[in-house]
Amino acid sequence: MKIYTKETLIAALRDIRDLGFVPNARQGNHGGIGNTLEDLLGIEENNLPIPNAAEWELKTQRLGTKSLITLFHVEPSPQALKFIPAVLLPKYGWRHQQAGLKYPEAEMSFRQTIHGLTPSDRGFQVKINESEQKVVISFNSQIVAIKHLDWITSVESRVGLDELNPQPYWGFADLAAKAGTKLHNSFYVQAKVKHEKGLEFYHYQKIIKLSKFSFSGFLQGLREGFVLVDFDARTGHNHGTKFRLRQNRLIDLYEHVEEI
Repeated sequence: MKIYTKETLIAALRDIRDLGFVPNARQGNHGGIGNTLEDLLGIEENNLPIPNAAEWELKTQRLGTKSLITLFHVEPSPQALKFIPAVLLPKYGWRHQQAGLKYPEAEMSFRQTIHGLTPSDRGFQVKINESEQKVVISFNSQIVAIKHLDWITSVESRVGLDELNPQPYWGFADLAAKAGTKLHNSFYVQAKVKHEKGLEFYHYQKIIKLSKFSFSGFLQGLREGFVLVDFDARTGHNHGTKFRLRQNRLIDLYEHVEEI
């Protein structure tokens, strides 16, 4: 495996940019954009072999995509309750669309991607509690969309229509530690994508060096709706709770931004 300094890594990324379009090394895999770049660099997945490598992250994304970047996974507190499978799924979940087909008839789902700007159509919203230094999940049954009438009626019979009690949350200190460890500094590489004869190709065009993660910027992102909380659980499996980011907003999470 190659060993890089930050300077030689930047030079290698420039060389890859100058190659133009290269084939997806994982044809058929949507995550091939990151895998292909790692192959071109000669590195193992998610392992940048540079000094203080633990302080650097390599992020890739398709130019023009509306898909979200996953920043990190972290379950809410109180973690001892295993809140998602023990509370949100059985008390606030809904029938999985594949129940009785791919999954058992009783399979339930709790999939929500929410933020702090506006509530979801099921009444869930991220809120910032400055006084208690927490990011909390709130529920307001009064604003649930009419199309979910059957669901909210079932919630009322299961648990009632009051605010979540207790509310799942992440302490500022815990979130800052998680984000700071995972995202302290990043190389953010965006690629143009094309398809020819059923094959996918990437041109890695935009390289940005991001340093000194800003937790205040992260909280502001939750307020403004470009940082989101993504729940993805069903009865048979909790895929994990993720903090995710809208396209082109990674630069808003860092104090220093340098386009290479």
